[in-house]
Amino acid sequence: MDSRQQLLNKSNEAKEIFLPHLSVDPVIFGFDRNELKVLLLKMNYRKQWLLPGGYVRKDEDLAETVQRILKERAGVTDVYLEEFGVFGKKNRSEFYFEDFDETLFHKQRFISVGYYALYHPDRFNLVHDELSETCEWVYLSKLSEIELAMDHRDIIEKALLTLREKISYKPIGYNLLPEKFTLPELQKLYEVILGKELNRGNFYRKIKSTGILQKLDEKRPGGAHKSPDLYSFNIENYNKLLNEGLSSW
Repeated sequence: MDSRQQLLNKSNEAKEIFLPHLSVDPVIFGFDRNELKVLLLKMNYRKQWLLPGGYVRKDEDLAETVQRILKERAGVTDVYLEEFGVFGKKNRSEFYFEDFDETLFHKQRFISVGYYALYHPDRFNLVHDELSETCEWVYLSKLSEIELAMDHRDIIEKALLTLREKISYKPIGYNLLPEKFTLPELQKLYEVILGKELNRGNFYRKIKSTGILQKLDEKRPGGAHKSPDLYSFNIENYNKLLNEGLSSW
């Protein structure tokens, strides 16, 4: 069955199952080799890349929707996501389905709710769905080299801006770094997200003042110079600051 026929078959089914005009688009960021990645699907139809989004069932909440879609479309489970925006420009998805007539469910005007999450890429065993050719982590630095469908480039950029705003008052790193890490590794994560270098002394002083770090009686082995200390996150304090935010940073 070709990709066009797949969509035609799915359209009839979708009209019975999903709410019209409402969708979700999750942006899952990962951190690897000192770079940010984003989780994307390459569709069978038109061979363009998309976020692993989808439609809302008539009998489920939005929170249930985004969890279900990630599992069905990418094999991603147990992800904590935060809503960050709503996207509703006219014709945002219609052009992608221009080869179909107006009866196609997917071609209707959809308002999409954006969610984002931060997780280490190694945590998941990715599995793409039947409508997709592949499901992959793509470096943000490589996004300009691929064709993103609809307004998904805009959604990713808005998610990144939201993340940059968040780290001024919320802790990050728990889902992106290994269990044990060094302060330079944590600083690099912040620099990659913010897109700028940070003063080492100021960063170390500020991050230690939050109380989210726990120094371990271990050092990073190897290297010709002094081995750096290893840290882990104090989960109780980390979760407290997630809920309450930082009073000063």
